[in-house]
Amino acid sequence: MIESANAKINKLIVHRIGCKAEGEPLSISKSEMQTAEYEEVSDMLKCFFFKPFKSEAYFNMTHDEGIEMNMVYNHVSEIFDNPDSFHEMSINIASQLYECSTHAKIKGGEFYMAYFTDCIVDGESCDAIGIFKSENKEMFLKVYMSSDENIGLGAQEGISIRKLDKGCIIFNVEREDGYRVCAVDNINKGQEARFWMQDFLGLTPRQDNYFFTDNYMQLCKGFVKDVFNEQNNVRRTDQIELISRSLDFFQHTPQFNHEDFQNRVMVEPDIMQAFDEYKERYEIDNKVPKPLPDAFDISKDAVKSEKKHFKTIIKLDKNFHIYIHGGRYMMEKDYDAEKDLNFYKLYFKSES
Repeated sequence: MIESANAKINKLIVHRIGCKAEGEPLSISKSEMQTAEYEEVSDMLKCFFFKPFKSEAYFNMTHDEGIEMNMVYNHVSEIFDNPDSFHEMSINIASQLYECSTHAKIKGGEFYMAYFTDCIVDGESCDAIGIFKSENKEMFLKVYMSSDENIGLGAQEGISIRKLDKGCIIFNVEREDGYRVCAVDNINKGQEARFWMQDFLGLTPRQDNYFFTDNYMQLCKGFVKDVFNEQNNVRRTDQIELISRSLDFFQHTPQFNHEDFQNRVMVEPDIMQAFDEYKERYEIDNKVPKPLPDAFDISKDAVKSEKKHFKTIIKLDKNFHIYIHGGRYMMEKDYDAEKDLNFYKLYFKSES
């Protein structure tokens, strides 16, 4: 959990990064901003910078050839060791981002870099470096007093503080593991997002309870989609009941234990074996650094983030939705040849 209430912006600089693919230039500020220049909007800036990072999903900086080959890692390490190098390193980092902006869909924008003190991450106080980029502009209504003492209206282009386009905060902890980092890209998705998270920052998910919980929940969804499906003669009601049991397990169990999970969710021995085989393929296909552990504390934040993707509803044409929370043995599916329609038969004791 990130706490920023007492955090202070110790240093701040803004550069302008154009889209290299479009031939736009990189514009560098000659010096960092003086405190007096942003003191009045300090709280607003803190909200702008920290607000997007509510999740417990953290990352570490990495590089295939060793962490020392990650240039952003080297530059922020220099700042943590010598804060007076902030301006010089900000230019290096901005230049690195500019060199990565080779995709035509990547827009130019303002590059902000801040040095924070008194940040708290998971109860530990530390300094942090924030790297942010705004790409989208909005039009604002401007009210002004004209020369003839009338109040006039006009339009002015500016940056909305309601939503950060791209950003990351690098906390000065776990240095040997590539620091603890939170990051977001609210603009680009898919391949276009690679440049911020991977090509520029070189991030991989941190191996923690959030990561383990998120991956096991994705495993459950993938298993139903790829294996426990109608192509393998599994009824839709059975699929949804397994999804429902999975979600119930993660929502109401504080600690994950593989054997307990298998007994309560997969239940049948042949399904347990099929799930374990699917898990091995999943870890290879998704390049999970090492096998997911058999025991860990379930991250409620990961469950909250992932549960919206668990669908426990059968949609029948455009007329009916059936919500299944268990008891699939009280449902029967059949076909009416005379009407040429499928139908479900539901058994129940009471209604409300």
